[in-house]
Amino acid sequence: MLLRGEQLAAHLERELRPLYVLYGDEPLLVIEAADAIRARARQQGYSEREVLTVLPQFDWGLLLAAGGNLSLFGDRKLIDLRIPTGKPGKEGSAALQQWCQNLSPDNLLLITLPELDWREEKAAWFTALVNAGVALKLNAPPLAELPGWIAGRLRRQQQSAEMDSLKFIAERVEGNLLAAHQEIQKLALLYPAGQLSATQIRDAVLNVARYDIDGLREALLAGDLGRLTRTLNGLMQEGEAPPLVLWAMSEEIRALTMIRSGLDSGRQLDQLLKEAKVWGPRQMPVRKALQRLDTATLEAALQHAGRIDRLAKGIGQGNLWEEFLRLGHSLCRPGKFAARNAA
Repeated sequence: MLLRGEQLAAHLERELRPLYVLYGDEPLLVIEAADAIRARARQQGYSEREVLTVLPQFDWGLLLAAGGNLSLFGDRKLIDLRIPTGKPGKEGSAALQQWCQNLSPDNLLLITLPELDWREEKAAWFTALVNAGVALKLNAPPLAELPGWIAGRLRRQQQSAEMDSLKFIAERVEGNLLAAHQEIQKLALLYPAGQLSATQIRDAVLNVARYDIDGLREALLAGDLGRLTRTLNGLMQEGEAPPLVLWAMSEEIRALTMIRSGLDSGRQLDQLLKEAKVWGPRQMPVRKALQRLDTATLEAALQHAGRIDRLAKGIGQGNLWEEFLRLGHSLCRPGKFAARNAA
């Protein structure tokens, strides 16, 4: 059974299963979910706990042995299995599938994994775990959902804020959920319960955003110039390599140019997306970007990226980061093509 992170509390109030799998890209959410399961397990009499970490040459017999070793006092046991690589290997796959076939109310197995790609989510061992127990995918909320996440955290400490203030916090903690958690806790220490003013929040919240290449690509596709500017400035301050920034921006521009050219010649968008290897969640941002951008704009952007590439190699004069911003601005600002589409 698959659950969303926000469903876990209600689930634990109803029942406690003998198998849980936590995986995702956000350590804070994984830690909180694991703590909640362990706390509920203690309440249900799982007084013993054994931690197993799957490192190279791990003996999977230890897992099966942990499940078979009964306490002298008849206590129930929680087995905390951690697989940092997310890849149990052939022996581990067999051991996990065997475990799923012999679940016991005396043992609760809690497995924590990193983020998995779609291939790993379809693997036989992972499918067996999902079918036998409860799995939670715990990824950080995207920027558009982050104000709502922050509002929920504020409610836990009997505080609230206007949407503009929630967005202000979100922009400053983007990509750093642990820092967001700490900033929200700080607001509880500084101010009493109730509505927080914009001034209180601005005085308290630090700029702790962590910027990455994926955020840059998202901002570019969304046409969000403010976010793109903040992300480029953050990447510069963090010492990101300019060639990597150029590669990320150029990859999006090339894909958009190829798809736009195909659309102009009358081809179907779905087929063009497949040819450009635009899959899954990335499709919607690309579709929206195509509504905003025409062929002339994209071809000019490709030429601009070429000039930046030469500049990065020492050919010509100029500031690389200023050129990145100019390139992003040319793709984010609405033009005549977007106005025609909106008409």
